[in-house]
Parts: sequence; C-alpha cells; structure tokens
Amino acid sequence: MATFVPRNVFPALHSLPRSYFLGHHKAGLDKMKTMLSHIDLVIECRDYRIPFTSRNPLFEENLAGRERLIVYTKKDLGSGGQPKDRNRERLIQDFQQPTAVLFSDYKDKTSVRKILDFARTHATALNSLTGSRMMIVGMPNVGKSSLLNALRGVGVHKGKVAHTGAQPGVTRKIGTTVKIIEGEESGEGVYLMDTPGVFIPYVPDAEAMLKLALCGSVKDTIIAPTTLADYLLFHLNADDPSVYGDYVSPTNDVMVLLDAMARKTGRLQKGGEPDIEASALWLIQRWRNGHLGHFLLDEVTPETLESEKRAHESVGLSLSQGRKMVKELRKQKSRQKHLNAI
Repeated sequence: MATFVPRNVFPALHSLPRSYFLGHHKAGLDKMKTMLSHIDLVIECRDYRIPFTSRNPLFEENLAGRERLIVYTKKDLGSGGQPKDRNRERLIQDFQQPTAVLFSDYKDKTSVRKILDFARTHATALNSLTGSRMMIVGMPNVGKSSLLNALRGVGVHKGKVAHTGAQPGVTRKIGTTVKIIEGEESGEGVYLMDTPGVFIPYVPDAEAMLKLALCGSVKDTIIAPTTLADYLLFHLNADDPSVYGDYVSPTNDVMVLLDAMARKTGRLQKGGEPDIEASALWLIQRWRNGHLGHFLLDEVTPETLESEKRAHESVGLSLSQGRKMVKELRKQKSRQKHLNAI
C-alpha cells in the first residue's frame, strides 16, 4: 500500500468573498468610540486557533488611549496542553509586550479567575469610588459573550446575562454593564460591557477568510461548506489524519471523505444519495466543538511573528479604504463574468 502524502499547499481561491463588515458592525464600533471616555480597560478577545487572523486593527485604531488586555479565547479547542503549546503561548506573550496577554477557556474556572485577578488589580490601582467600567471587544463569534457569562458566574456567582450562539451576530448592540467583581468598602466593584463582534472592512488574504469562516466568524452561508470542509481536511491531514479513520482511510479528496461520512452517519437524500453539504457542515461543527483534534490554523513561529510584526507596523485599512477595495473586487468579478459569457 502506498504511503499517504498530505497536501503541503492549499490551492488559492481568488473568488472568495473578502468582506463581512455589516451595518451593525459599524454602528457598534461607532458606539464604542463614544463610550470610551467612561471605560478604564478594554478586554480584546481573539481566537486561540487563529491568534494572528482574529486580530482586528480597527480596535487598535478606534479604541486607542485605553489600557488593553488581550485574551485568547477557546484555548481548549487549540491546545493539547503540551510543551509545544506552552512555548507557543510564551512567544505570543513576548510578541504582544507591553500589552498584557492571557489565554482562556471559559469552562475552566482557573483561567477565568486569572482574568478576574487582572481586572481586580487594575480596578484597585484606579482607587475610584464609583468602581471600574470595562469593555469586552473582538471579532464576531470569538467567545466574548461566553467569557462575560463565565466572568460573572465565577466573579459574583450570578447566572448568564449575555446570549450566545454557534453563528456570529447573536450580539448586535452594546449591552448594559454587568457586575463581574463585587465592590469593597472603597468602591462599587468592576462592571463589564458586552459589545457586538466587529469584522475587518476587507480581508486581503483569501486564506485568512477561510480561517475566519472555519472558526465561525462569518455565517456558514457565506462560503460553500464543501470549500470549508476541504480546507479543514487540509489541516486535519497535516495534524493527524487518523481522526477521521472511522469513515475512510487518509485522503486528500474531500468528496471521498464527505461521501463516506454521509453514508456512515445516515445523512442521505431521497434515493439514498449522500447529502454532501449536510456532511460538510457536520464535519466543520465537529471540529469547532473539539472532536477532531486540537491545533491552530495560524502558524506561530519566530518567523511568522516577524511577519506579523511588519503587518502591525503598517497602517490598518480604514473603513473607506475597505469599502473601496470591496467595490473594486466586485467590479473585477463583474468584468470577468462578462468576459466568460462572451
């Protein structure tokens, strides 16, 4: 039997949509800016599985002037608790200095308490009689609301207040502040404000869009599920192809995998034909829930950190620049469609 050789490059997909910047994203960002004068600390959430790709430069541009804490959420979905994972986390922490960095799994009370301890220390240093107001921000579906609920549950032993969901866009407006740390004699405590996820105006890299979509930052209808499943298969094969061994032997053909999954799990259409799209969505959700390995989509090495540093130093896209690039991309697609029809 021939030895299985996984793909070392995923094919470029230039026709992918490059924007998911919606009306409520802009409205939410504008509202955040108006409230910034009342905020003591900005807690920016990024997805542990895509530590570079889930960074939104709009937050740094529009919420400047306030101390920031970066929290990489969903650690349980990307880390296996191995030395290589801890080494990677140290690289990220060093890279982000002097900004403080924590890694979190909202179901792990120990990691939640670390965030509460940071917030408490920050609030104590302010020594304010009216307490401390903080704001939690991030890209769509990075786990802001889940983290807020966890901070409230561990901090003041109260139930959930923020709605959560598997698809982005559950939080569409800035909510009222909720208490996450009880006050002491000298103050009212610490309050945290939930905000809607804000996408970047334009994604210049097609693979970055695939990463964001696979992690759930855009709705599953934006990119074809089979395309996302193929990109996931590319990463599964690079990490450990045995995770789908119950369905088929290692393969680079996503249709072979989805066909086998559909038949084994009973996802069939009329006439017994496999439901490929339903199987693709099921495969994606299995990975999102941590059932198909724990790995990152972004590669974190000293070399990639250097590339990210150069990206940090460049000026981020403004909203108007992003709209222009999206408009130009649509024109190019329209011209190409016209040429193909000739």
